[in-house]
Amino acid sequence: MIDSHCHLNHNSFYHNPEKHIKDAMAKGVEAFLVVGYDLESSKRALSLAKRFENVYAAVGVHPTDIKKRQQNDFIEIETMLNHPKVIGYGEIGLDYYWDKEADAQIEQKKYFIEQINLANKYKLPIIVHTRDAAYDTYKLLSDNPPQYGGIMHCYSGSAEMVGNYTELGFYISLGGPVTFLNARTPKEVAKIVPLNRLLIETDSPYLSPHPLRGKPNSPENLPLILNEIARLRNVDVTVIDKETTANFWRLFRLQND
Repeated sequence: MIDSHCHLNHNSFYHNPEKHIKDAMAKGVEAFLVVGYDLESSKRALSLAKRFENVYAAVGVHPTDIKKRQQNDFIEIETMLNHPKVIGYGEIGLDYYWDKEADAQIEQKKYFIEQINLANKYKLPIIVHTRDAAYDTYKLLSDNPPQYGGIMHCYSGSAEMVGNYTELGFYISLGGPVTFLNARTPKEVAKIVPLNRLLIETDSPYLSPHPLRGKPNSPENLPLILNEIARLRNVDVTVIDKETTANFWRLFRLQND
């Protein structure tokens, strides 16, 4: 298993990452993509990737952090993009849940496009966060195509839109919500995503899977997500494990030794 989106750069993990990595590996998690959401968390992601062989980093500025950025943040982030352990750009995207004002949403779209262009310049896939912005997210990605694909992180869109995103070169990543007892749409999505476009993630410390809802999440909980997807698709867990692992290595053009 590979946790394709986690935040070991979060304060709850960062000061003792060895423990959380070891605990997850004991459950079968072999690699981790630590994702940044602002300059400091991006620096932390790269620091962890440098320290641990099976940890990789993505760097970028989350849409709700755009307004908090400092003048040189994007310049500093760009300096990280040539490092071999930085394999993705993100998480970036649109979030209208927290930013409901028109001016803030216009600014989010501006910097979403700028960061897509930066990812294209450095030949990196992007990691997309979208909340309450389904139409604008798809239109912006269609009009500004990421040339090296990407991930729809913790996908919360409709089953009908899955094909639209895979046609744009995206992988669909499912996390804790697919295990929620009342999560009809994520379960529908889990059944229909093409196996060669499926990824799994924890988004830890957020979105703990059932039966751990309400508690801090951790990469060691990834098997709960894997098992639920296998149950929904009526296949053995090894099928989902093998396919999602291969998809991760292929998307990020990494050699699985």
